[in-house]
Amino acid sequence: MDEAHRLKIAVVRNAIGTYPDFPKPGVIFRDVFSILTNVSASQVLMDLMVEHARSLGIDVIVGLDARGFLFGPLIAAKLEKPFVPIRKKGKLPGRVLSQSFKLEYGEDTFEIQENVLGKRKRVLVVDDLLATGGTMAAAIQLLNLAEADVHCLVVIELTSLNGRSKLAAPVHSIVQFE
Repeated sequence: MDEAHRLKIAVVRNAIGTYPDFPKPGVIFRDVFSILTNVSASQVLMDLMVEHARSLGIDVIVGLDARGFLFGPLIAAKLEKPFVPIRKKGKLPGRVLSQSFKLEYGEDTFEIQENVLGKRKRVLVVDDLLATGGTMAAAIQLLNLAEADVHCLVVIELTSLNGRSKLAAPVHSIVQFE
């Protein structure tokens, strides 16, 4: 990684808000929304994300409900590629593919509209955060049902939670925190 790239990552990292003991004692909350309040950091972040997506030869950008919807459409527009949402159960019309996954206190389901990807598409899944990996793993499983070649891109990765180990697809994170 060259010095210019390191400087760009530092701009993004420094724009991330940090809130100790939120939402409960002992948790350090990393706020991706604070990047969006800093125009320079937002532009640098988008440049880094688009640069990575372009290097993969992506056909479709997929955003996870809901923060993936902030970044995914912007990347798709820059690359002139389609954007496809993965939503929580019951939010998409028409025929859908579904994948359930476990949460800390229960279960949830992701859905994608059937036939929006086509077969064998190179897909980039975009989200704000990779923590324990549960939601991203569910998205990958769902996209595997659509026979997609899946790659993942997140703004922040919390490396100490080892979410990457649960994913059956390559992951690129812009910024990492313990």
